[in-house]
Amino acid sequence: MFRIDDLDRKILIELQRDSGQSLDEIASNVGSSKTPVWNRIRKMKEAGVIKQQTVLLDAEALGLEATFFVLVRTSEHETDWQVKFLEAVRSRPEVLEAHRLAGDIDYILKVQVRNARAYDKFYQALISEVRIHNVTALLSMEEIKSTVALPI
Repeated sequence: MFRIDDLDRKILIELQRDSGQSLDEIASNVGSSKTPVWNRIRKMKEAGVIKQQTVLLDAEALGLEATFFVLVRTSEHETDWQVKFLEAVRSRPEVLEAHRLAGDIDYILKVQVRNARAYDKFYQALISEVRIHNVTALLSMEEIKSTVALPI
């Protein structure tokens, strides 16, 4: 397990805030110099602490105005069904997140689409590929908080 210290933590906080910052900006913000910051970032990437760097897009600005949380119940728990379901979910770009749950609901999906009609198209395609016992779709009326920053 890779151990992070206070400086690593500060660097990670800065990267989570804005990974597009220059090394000079990050170093200045964490109270260090450029070379040690670069070395620590490289080591954290090699250790898998930093998985990837990406850009966050504004879904609404791109016309993707509807977020649905889809609750999936299945009566099938065989390996073949699960493989087929996971392939179907992973292959759809509308699915931003998918989680297997404990409790009454088997899976929850976060689906981002243009509107309800686009969700229905997604839903029809999904159930045509995989047999699902019950699906409940919940439309998000307002996003109150959304972050990918971990509380480190």
